[in-house]
Parts: sequence; structure tokens; C-alpha cells
Amino acid sequence: MSIRNKIYFASDIHLGASGYQSSREREARFVRWLDSIMHDADELFLVGDVFDFWFEYKTVVPRGYIRFLGKLAELADAGVKLYLFKGNHDMWMFDYFVKELNATIVSNELILERQGKKLYLHHGDGLGPGDGKYKLLKKVFRSRLCQWLFERLHPNLGVGLANYWSGHSRLANSAGQERKLFENEWLVSFAREVLKVTHYDYFIFGHRHIPMVTELSAASKYVNLGEWMHHNSYAVMYDGVVVLEYFENIEAASQGVGAQA
Repeated sequence: MSIRNKIYFASDIHLGASGYQSSREREARFVRWLDSIMHDADELFLVGDVFDFWFEYKTVVPRGYIRFLGKLAELADAGVKLYLFKGNHDMWMFDYFVKELNATIVSNELILERQGKKLYLHHGDGLGPGDGKYKLLKKVFRSRLCQWLFERLHPNLGVGLANYWSGHSRLANSAGQERKLFENEWLVSFAREVLKVTHYDYFIFGHRHIPMVTELSAASKYVNLGEWMHHNSYAVMYDGVVVLEYFENIEAASQGVGAQA
């Protein structure tokens, strides 16, 4: 019998991005990773932007992603607890995954204790200094009025418009996402401010697309999970330690890309 004693974290798979063929290849790779952790995973945290766009109409969800969704169902049926965070690309998740997978949907931060450590988890969008325009847009997009208005659109029109918006947003921000991180990295700054009030052993974020682990203090670390378009990076927690790892990316793993800053 398998011993489920590990916790896994991944984010920013962006299923649906960069064209159908690219998305299918990325989906297949991510499903292979899910297969590889099925024997020892106790919990799986998908920390936002799993989809490049997602909206749940009352009776309709976006087409595609069958292999990924099937594998999530297999994990859930095997007893793995699933958590899905709302990212800036897939913030319109409601109750579909709750009903189908018994998943927990996380809208903002999630604070919990695991393996004797205190964790602060968040996709990472809208945190820290600056980016006022996005913070305003996030409030608008997450409002019930905005969601109600979008629901009035036929899915062919609504999903088409959203995919267009999502693609242009991603291209516009790609340079900023990939820039070198320095001491003024906004999620690191945010974590340090939180630490002034409350201690957490690990801050775990997605969003920034750059896999990294950095010490905030002698007893606290910041972990960014990276993404699955280039890095195939994720984190695993075992015996109270969170480690950043790579799947089918031998070059990144051997070079320790983004592993420490």
C-alpha cells in the first residue's frame, strides 16, 4: 500500500495558451507529472492560472482539457485532497470542481499548518506595492455584477472575447514576468511586510513565472512555483521541508535555475 506523505504545489500551467497543439503538449506533460505523484501525494495545491481562461456558466464550462480533468478525478477518487486557487487568468471558478472533485476553491490567501510548519499560500496577483491598475481591474472582474453581465453573453462570444483578452494580456506582460528578480521583487517585499506582524515558515506563490526559493529570515522562506511553459517547476513538501523541483527538465534541474536567490 502506498504511503501518502507528501504535499505537492504547482501553478501557472496556462492550459489553452499559445495555440491548441502547444496546450495539448503541455497538458500531456502535466498529466504525466500527476501520474508520477499519484502514489505518494496526500494533498495537491494548484496555485492559480491552471487555465489561461476559465468561466463556469450555470450549465456550460470551457471545452477541452479532458485528460487533465480526468486525471484530477482519478486523484480525487484515490483520496488525494485537491485545492484550486483562483489566478488572474482563471478567477471565475465557482462550484464545478467542488461538486465534481470535492476540491476546495481558494479565492485569495490560504493559511494553514502542515508537517509542523505554518504556510501562507496565494496565487500572488494583486499583492505588494504598485500595479494599481490591475488591482482595480481585479475588483471589477471579481464583482458579482461583472460575472452576471458576462453570463448574459453566449459562450461562443464570451469565451472568444476572453481568450483574445487573455492572450494579449499575457504577451504584454511576458517581459516583466521574466525579468531578473532583485531585492525589490514585489512578492518578496509583501512577504517581508507580513513577517513583521506574523511568522510563517513558508510563503508559496505562483504568478511571477520564475521558479525561485529565497530566505526571508533565518526561519522563513519565499517560494515561487514558476510555470509549465518552459520550466515545468513545482514544489514538494516532505517532513516539514519545501523543495523546488523540475519535471522532465534536466537542464533546469542540473543548473538549479531559479532555485536560490
